[in-house]
Amino acid sequence: MNGLECANVTYRFGAFSLDSDTRQLLLNHAEVHLSPKAFELLTMLIVNRRRAVSKAELQEHLWPATFVEETNLAGLVAEIRRALRDDADQPTFVKTMHRFGYRFVGEVTEVAPPAPLVRSRARPCLILDQKHLPLMDGANVIGREPDATIQCDAPGVSRYHARIVVAKGGATIEDLGSKNGTFVKGERVMSATLADGDEIRLGTARLTFHVSPPSGTTETVSTTDL
Repeated sequence: MNGLECANVTYRFGAFSLDSDTRQLLLNHAEVHLSPKAFELLTMLIVNRRRAVSKAELQEHLWPATFVEETNLAGLVAEIRRALRDDADQPTFVKTMHRFGYRFVGEVTEVAPPAPLVRSRARPCLILDQKHLPLMDGANVIGREPDATIQCDAPGVSRYHARIVVAKGGATIEDLGSKNGTFVKGERVMSATLADGDEIRLGTARLTFHVSPPSGTTETVSTTDL
């Protein structure tokens, strides 16, 4: 198996579970924070756990067509080990294959998703500067970093500022420890359920959440255009 063929699968290992649909790492049902790149790396190692994955392959997947220092990859591995409480010298989950790469060595159980529900064709979205930004199922990270799901570089917006999780027909917004806070309808929140028309403020950016695209939307862009 190669790549990230893992849509809508939950992987359980030890006391942890990794949900590829919501892009969450859980420890006994409590979320453990990972940066988007670290989450992607951990997922790739789990999906390809039957083999060791070379550093070159991992770097090509995480930073395609971009030269990065090998220390960037090592930093992500260290972040994963801290999150999993793993020991590099006596690994339970991530083993270093010296002068080659890494391998996930923990015992993994795959949990198949339930039968899909019939969903409305309408998809939730954000409106920012008259642009319609569709939200995907699962976690949508908003921030200044290039790997954020929705990039927003307005003043006061943190690198990974907030996350909107779309699941089971609803949406919630969660602050990711931002410096300037996340506001919904003028009130600072750590987590809140979103309703159609709610105004969200991140730094100086003002976004509007809609359950489906409002009539009269003039422009639709991909999240990478921001």
